[in-house]
Amino acid sequence: MSAWWAPRLQLLLGIAALMLVLQLFNSVSGNALNAWGLLPRHPASLPGILFAPWLHGGWLHLLGNLPGVLVLGWLAMLDSRRRFVLASLFIILGSGLLVWLFARPGMHVGASGWLFGLWGLLLANAWFQHSLRNLLVALLVLFYYGGWWFGLLPHQGISFEYHLAGALCGVLYAAIARRPRQG
Repeated sequence: MSAWWAPRLQLLLGIAALMLVLQLFNSVSGNALNAWGLLPRHPASLPGILFAPWLHGGWLHLLGNLPGVLVLGWLAMLDSRRRFVLASLFIILGSGLLVWLFARPGMHVGASGWLFGLWGLLLANAWFQHSLRNLLVALLVLFYYGGWWFGLLPHQGISFEYHLAGALCGVLYAAIARRPRQG
């Protein structure tokens, strides 16, 4: 049985450890790493599409995102690690590109676009992949993270654009990657 959960836990703990180490370096350097964040419509900021989800504005920002990374990441890996990694890449790249193209001016950093993408993915899986497990996961996500709907609305100082783009990319990935019905 540990063969099933151990690699998933290692992957999640590796993601969390990387975020913690990056935040430690960021804190020590006076947030110098955040220069690698995402600045919309600035060509030099294109690498931020990949880097922004790993960087945070401070410890509170990171600690606000980390539980969601662990919980939603674990739920997204119930299917497979490969599917989680592919969905994460799609969400990170897609939401980052959308933020780069359409977001308000200002530096965008943080894993919340990725989190909202996993949230959208888990909710949409119940629609696109009709199974009891996907329905139960979606209900659990709605119960614990149902208030996240408000995160899709504009707020001062919060990249709702990342939230919205992430959720959209998660739903889109669920639609694209759905398995054909067996019948």
